[in-house]
Amino acid sequence: MSTTRHNEPSGVTHPAASGLRGRPWPTLLAVAVGVMMVALDSTIVAIANPAIQQDLHASLADVQWITNGYLLALAVALITAGKLGDRFGHRQTFLLGVAGFAVTSAAIGLSDSVAAIVVFRVLQGLFGALMQPSALGLLRVTFPPDKLNMAIGIWSGVVGASTAAGPIIGGLLIQHVSWEAVFFINVPVGLAALAFGLIILRDARAGHAPKSFDVSGIALLSGAMFCLVWGLIKAPAWGWGDLRTLGFLAASVFAFAGFTLRESRAAEPLIPLAMFRSVPLSAGTVLMVLMAFSFIGGLFFVTFYLQNVHGLSPVDSGVHLLPLTGMMIVGAPVSGAVISRFGPRGPLLVGMLLTAASLWGMSTLEADSGLGIASLWFVLLGLGLAPVMVGTTDVIVSNAPAELAGVAGGLQQSAMQVGGSLGTAVLGVLMASRVSDVFPGKWAEANLPPLGPKEAAAMEDAAKVGVSPPPGALPGRQAETVSDVIQSSFISGMGLAFTVAGVVALVAAAVALLTKKAEPGMAPAEEPVAAATGAQH
Repeated sequence: MSTTRHNEPSGVTHPAASGLRGRPWPTLLAVAVGVMMVALDSTIVAIANPAIQQDLHASLADVQWITNGYLLALAVALITAGKLGDRFGHRQTFLLGVAGFAVTSAAIGLSDSVAAIVVFRVLQGLFGALMQPSALGLLRVTFPPDKLNMAIGIWSGVVGASTAAGPIIGGLLIQHVSWEAVFFINVPVGLAALAFGLIILRDARAGHAPKSFDVSGIALLSGAMFCLVWGLIKAPAWGWGDLRTLGFLAASVFAFAGFTLRESRAAEPLIPLAMFRSVPLSAGTVLMVLMAFSFIGGLFFVTFYLQNVHGLSPVDSGVHLLPLTGMMIVGAPVSGAVISRFGPRGPLLVGMLLTAASLWGMSTLEADSGLGIASLWFVLLGLGLAPVMVGTTDVIVSNAPAELAGVAGGLQQSAMQVGGSLGTAVLGVLMASRVSDVFPGKWAEANLPPLGPKEAAAMEDAAKVGVSPPPGALPGRQAETVSDVIQSSFISGMGLAFTVAGVVALVAAAVALLTKKAEPGMAPAEEPVAAATGAQH
């Protein structure tokens, strides 16, 4: 027997739920446990990198590959992974992602070389890509439209809580166990997610689910995403005018152009271009990019401010960021309820205005500003981001046809990855440029002895991350003066980065005016759902 919920897209028919299987709220629990593993991993690994470097005698470039390999695999595979869910079912794709993520985590913990860690991190990114769009796809086809915002809000809260817990849990595990434990912790979490998924999740696919793959489109999009994200990752080190940077960015433009041409002619494209005729969906995607640019790009400097300027440990830094993540955790489900009642436009507009105000507030922080002042801006930022994270996800996923729920989930995650990479790269360049401009003048004003070219470059590099000379490296008063110059130069650069991030957030607030709630019964399809039990189209 099958049932169609009130206001559900006509192509999404659900077999009657039995026991826990296929019920909305248990489904939310099952996908939240799996995605919690990915969210935890996104911040916990950064804490482990220094310990890995020391234990395996790795170079800085090696350690960067541990992070970049994962990010590249994730960014390249997200939309394709969403298509896999649409084609073969979100349940199967999600469970494969959970199992693979747990297995590769264990393999990383057992690795005794950086090369092996990088290989397994790339595989881990691919399995993580399978999970995230499928989780949103499962929520999209399981929850009725009037409850979907609330579900996405709670899901976002779980992601926020896991992200916030990463540095704290990672610091404790490294301090009391080992860096390997940072990866081994994913194994029990993965087993729990797999058990919940097998018991609770039920496959549900729209009647017009894709039945073939656009291999050429997948190759072109993957190449375009790789060139774009890799170019953005390497631009700060290579320089924006370097031929390598320009080459990768140009290659991404050509690949995206080829992808667009291919999709316009494909019988069953990877991403139907007609999706973007939906102004709310297109606006939601742009809004996600701009939000990630301002939030992730700006937040990149906060850890340097807390650790290098205020001298906090990684664990203490994580604790001081709890006002930010705490407001996101509390605000996400509340935002879901508000958006369900009033629509996304108002909450998204207010959220981005609060985000802009908080970023501009953080641009006024000084080296001697109390951490209580920073915490107030973190609270405001969390309150602003909560409705934006929930609202943009809902606008993108709910305005897409049900048979493309996985692709829409991948699009949402890809927009965040691209926006975060772009924000980190662009704001990093602005930060470095400002430090290079002000550092020589501040050094001269402090009546410090002139520096040679190599010494000046080394000091400027230190100022770009706010690192003062180690104790004993310079005489007492001179060390204090040098530290003041370095920190004031860093603060000047950070202030510029936060100011620009606030302007981008203001632009995002204007884009929010183009969003709206999905129309009931949108994206009709004529064929019934293929249930996991093997019901035929």
